Amino acid sequence: MELSRPFIRLPFTFDAERLADEVQALPADAWMAHPSGMKGNSAVALISRDAGDNDDFDGAMRITRHLQECAYMQQVMACFDEVLARSRLMCLAPSSEVNTHVDFNYHWYTRVRIHVPIITDPAVIFYCADESIHMQAGECWIFNSWRRHRVVNGGQRDRIHLVIDTAGSSRFWRMVRKMEALDPHSDSAVIGEQIRRIPFDPGKNVKIDTECFNTAPIMSPGEVDALVSELVCDFAAHPGNDVMLVARYKEILTDFSKDWRETWHRYGYQKSGWLHYQGVIETLQQQLEPNPRALLTHSNEVGVNPIIVQRILRSALATERYDEFIGAADSN
Repeated sequence: MELSRPFIRLPFTFDAERLADEVQALPADAWMAHPSGMKGNSAVALISRDAGDNDDFDGAMRITRHLQECAYMQQVMACFDEVLARSRLMCLAPSSEVNTHVDFNYHWYTRVRIHVPIITDPAVIFYCADESIHMQAGECWIFNSWRRHRVVNGGQRDRIHLVIDTAGSSRFWRMVRKMEALDPHSDSAVIGEQIRRIPFDPGKNVKIDTECFNTAPIMSPGEVDALVSELVCDFAAHPGNDVMLVARYKEILTDFSKDWRETWHRYGYQKSGWLHYQGVIETLQQQLEPNPRALLTHSNEVGVNPIIVQRILRSALATERYDEFIGAADSN
């Protein structure tokens, strides 16, 4: 998600030692390898699709058996009073890094990732855009995942963060706006006055709200229009893009939006329309340039093709979500 600053500290602090005790009590087989095989990266699923050990972004999110064993971690996650998406413990081994990347898929378009460092070292550095910081144990941060970012563990022990994904309510974003006006370097004293400590309460039972509906079986025409319009504005503003190709991509994306809306008006969610929606998707895919970086976004120099595919096309038609949204009855 795009933010106004690379890093924004949120006004919470937590008992990192208590969290570390809960982390260390987890069994070794709770840790999953990184889905793309990134060396030195592993994770424990805390909130996941159907409470399983998976890395899926969509589907009904549930609290896993691992989180059920961590009473204080549940209190930490519940204190935000938000509907939470996929959330995990993330481990970065010594002398390892999270490679430079940008989060641009559908999930990240509307969600932000909250970081709570649990076990760390001053040599663990988080880079985002042109800034870098060390997030200290027990602090709470969000960052601008639309900018290029990476993490380097130059220390001698595992770095473990609690990471919590959320779209955030108006309450959450009012808090963010208040904190983003403060520079974490020059306004540290003012930030300190805002911080609220959340200690462990052994007698407290909490409820964590999780996402149930995060990908519609068929994306609405209005959402398609909004995603397409924003992307077109971004790549049209890039001074290095080929003018003729910009014009062609504007045309094919506009055609896609119009045909999607026509299909929606005809079929809505009906199963009889699914192949027609798939046809609209395939028509656009066939018109994309083979070079994924034939056009670049102005905002962060990312190839436009991967954004089209991962943000729009892969989420535009998710018929496996049909029963969750509509129920077993077919209107055909």
